[in-house]
Amino acid sequence: MKTQKGKYVLALDQGTTSTRAMVFDECGNAVSCAQREFAQIYPRPGWVEHDPEEIVRSVYEVAAQAVAGKIDPADIEAVGITNQRETVIAWDSRTGAPLYNAVVWQCRRTASACEELVDAGCAPLIYEKTGLMPDAYFSATKMQWLLEEVPAVREAAQNKRLCLGTVDAFLLFRLSGGRIFATDHTNASRTMLYNIHKRAWDDDLLQMFGIPREVLPAVHPSGHLFGNADERLLGREIPVCAVAGDQQAALFGQRCFSRGAVKCTFGTGCFLLCNTGNESIHSRRGLITTLAVDADGQPCYAAEGSVFTGGAAVQWLRDGLQLIKTSAESEAAATAVEDCGGVFVVPAFVGLGAPYWDSDARGTICGITRGTKREHVVRATLESIAYQCFDVLHAMEKDTGLLFGRLAADGGAAANNFLMQFCADITGAEIVRPRIVETTALGVAMLAAHVRGGATAAMLQTGAFIDTVFSPRITAEQREEMLFGWHTAVARARFK
Repeated sequence: MKTQKGKYVLALDQGTTSTRAMVFDECGNAVSCAQREFAQIYPRPGWVEHDPEEIVRSVYEVAAQAVAGKIDPADIEAVGITNQRETVIAWDSRTGAPLYNAVVWQCRRTASACEELVDAGCAPLIYEKTGLMPDAYFSATKMQWLLEEVPAVREAAQNKRLCLGTVDAFLLFRLSGGRIFATDHTNASRTMLYNIHKRAWDDDLLQMFGIPREVLPAVHPSGHLFGNADERLLGREIPVCAVAGDQQAALFGQRCFSRGAVKCTFGTGCFLLCNTGNESIHSRRGLITTLAVDADGQPCYAAEGSVFTGGAAVQWLRDGLQLIKTSAESEAAATAVEDCGGVFVVPAFVGLGAPYWDSDARGTICGITRGTKREHVVRATLESIAYQCFDVLHAMEKDTGLLFGRLAADGGAAANNFLMQFCADITGAEIVRPRIVETTALGVAMLAAHVRGGATAAMLQTGAFIDTVFSPRITAEQREEMLFGWHTAVARARFK
């Protein structure tokens, strides 16, 4: 097959349930894509792990598949890496071999340790320095657990052979043959160890969690020449010019460069980020402050609210309850009934994130009657995703003093028209879906192109962007009635 000619950027998108490679041309068009799901490991209730070696294999496989017979590797100018955030990997600094499974951001094994931090009065200090609150979602207590509970990790630390980092740092290390041990500001800011105001690992926090500074990676801007991925990736060395946590990459890909621009990524979880520019917001409503990426690839601030279970609820319908055969089937099932029939689903499978931060909440289905059908449960599950987004967006408006009449949407579940329309109805905002919904990959490709320069640098400015705009269709009274039902169901899910 004749390969396409031009200049390209390869985006490696290492997510929670799958790894994707996408090749973009100089106009920001996706010319090739390959994706592979990988195993989710659940050793105990509430524990979630991944096999780091399977993650690495998936990256090599999808990269090869994305270019095979289509793209000449010599025409790829740069690589960008975007990744699931907060997930922690420990590995041997000499061999690159993982010392334990990756402890995933969803994992709740350190929830009790976080409760102890709160009880000890540490939460204000942690928030002041990191913009985060003590929660098992973030990386620090996962690292602490690895050092305390895994002998191989503890031994590696004693022998000065330990590397601890998020997925991006592990991939940089392995793709470079051990030459790069680094991360970026956006990933570092999710660890609960990084001072987002000084932009440095914080000595007080390192001492609090018992993490030696030398086991952590160097931190660079997201747009940065980190070094080269070696020839094992695509047969030649290619510069890695961008690294960003998945949600910050999506914010960049949505072109949310100005203060007040807000987006929601509908993925395994749902993540709303609002660019707040040079101002870090002190939230009183359960949001966190994190570092994002400005138009030049340098760090800026963002307010963020995280919904733990978004698209994962649809996977539960498919794999757990087997109410649908494919995720795409959920839309047809939801529109087969006029409404949810009074059913509300609260998918608190691993607790509730923002604005509740309730690790004890559990999944609940309310309002079932003898007339409840499969379609009602499917529809209510999709609606729960939009309701959770409303809760975060409402908190964000109160904290920032901004009113959001428009919300940029991306991620796999953004392709679901029913979900997008219901999200517009329940938030009262226009939902703008871009032409390329995988803006996580697009964002890191745009950033890598900007750093690399050359033929692909124009990617930041060119290309049609908007695909569909969903406008609200219901009255304020209808919205309030539905929200009352939702918040009643949430209260039941949080009942102790």
